[in-house]
Amino acid sequence: MDRAITVSEITRYIKARLEGDEILRNIYVTGEISNFKRHSKGHLYFTLKDESSSISSIMFSNLASGLNFIPKDGDKVFVRGKISLYEPSGSYSIQVYEMQQTGLGELYKKLEELKNKYQSLGYFDASHKKEINKFPKKIGVVTSPTGAVIEDIRNTINRRYRLVEIILYPALVQGPESGNSIASKIKRANELMEVDTLIVGRGGGSIEDLWGFNEEVVIEAIFNSKIPIITAIGHEPDVTISDYVADKVAPTPTAAAELSTPNTVELLKGITENKEKIYYLLNEYFRNIRVKLLHLDERLDNKNPLLQLENNKKDLEVSISRLSKNINDILLSKRKDLTFLRDNLLKLDPRSILVSKRDILKNNLNILNLNYQAYLSGRLNGVNLLKEKIKDPNDLIKGLDSKVSNLASRLISQYQKVIDTKTYRYSLCYEKMESLNPLSIMDRGFALIKKDNNILTSVSNININDQIEIELKDGRLKTIVNQKEVK
Repeated sequence: MDRAITVSEITRYIKARLEGDEILRNIYVTGEISNFKRHSKGHLYFTLKDESSSISSIMFSNLASGLNFIPKDGDKVFVRGKISLYEPSGSYSIQVYEMQQTGLGELYKKLEELKNKYQSLGYFDASHKKEINKFPKKIGVVTSPTGAVIEDIRNTINRRYRLVEIILYPALVQGPESGNSIASKIKRANELMEVDTLIVGRGGGSIEDLWGFNEEVVIEAIFNSKIPIITAIGHEPDVTISDYVADKVAPTPTAAAELSTPNTVELLKGITENKEKIYYLLNEYFRNIRVKLLHLDERLDNKNPLLQLENNKKDLEVSISRLSKNINDILLSKRKDLTFLRDNLLKLDPRSILVSKRDILKNNLNILNLNYQAYLSGRLNGVNLLKEKIKDPNDLIKGLDSKVSNLASRLISQYQKVIDTKTYRYSLCYEKMESLNPLSIMDRGFALIKKDNNILTSVSNININDQIEIELKDGRLKTIVNQKEVK
């Protein structure tokens, strides 16, 4: 359903195919007239039929007026025309250009044979067509010297393009000798080669009147002509073999004159337009040149050595000011970092830590000693009180003295153990602090390596040309990395 088309679309398509077919645009048909009607305006409507088929036909008044007989029902005729299609009803018909009684049919048959012959020989091919000179100096005309054709051509050329000269090659254009006369004039023009374009033509007439232009001698002369030829034979419906062979075909002599010459009015208009375009382009060109000159002048001023020196001096002063400020800022920042590191280093100094630990240990020992003395004093006081309370204290005293002696001995032993343990732990802490002391490590040749105040522990954290800081026991070094090896 999506691919369906309308009736109008299919009718237009068929019409285009029918009316666009080269064969159907110029056909010859024989048949009998029936249903003949003459319109009040002179148009002829009839049906052309044979034993088994019929086709509607129409001949317009301007062509019907040239008939040499009065058509009627039952007449057998020979017609030339084209197939056309009437869209509203979808019916096709023959639009008749010429109509003769059947007695002339042999002439049309011969015309068709000649057409087929020269078409098969390639005389009608576009590859043989020559270009018409756009600006000719001389135009030749092969026609009757007394007819209206030469006057129409002269008037048209004089109106359009007076720079061209018209040369007449008078010839017979009707009758038994017309073919030889036309062919001889075409050959004569090619022998002289004095014209740029050749117009071959005559007024309208019947097929017999125009037959000279269908003769083989004329066809050969046109085909072999080195001069481009425009044919203007008869009126628009009239077609001869010469028209198919010629380089250009004009429906009338006036049209042939127009095809062979340019229009002076159009040329002057084109010259005016080109002149205005040239003025515009020149103005644009000079305007662009002025703009470029202004830019170059400005660039030249900017390139002035004195101005550049002054600008460089100002830039140097600004750079010195910025450099001084940056140096001061860097020094201030480094001083702050140094103070911070010094304070941290002092806090981590093993000697101060050992002194602090030693003082704490001494305080603890003093407190322990005081507690021990208080304990002994309390025990002695207790013993004395017992002696007073006991009437015969000798035995008790002996026992208590022995007990006190044992306790004192145990206390002294425990005290000594505590002292030994604290001393041992102190020694271990001291040794450990000494082993962790950066200064002790630096004494053995080690150093701290930093980048951007961060301690480096791997070569993957540093790149070639990076600046690093090496901190030794007695100072610091700053250096640039120029080689890097990865294990």
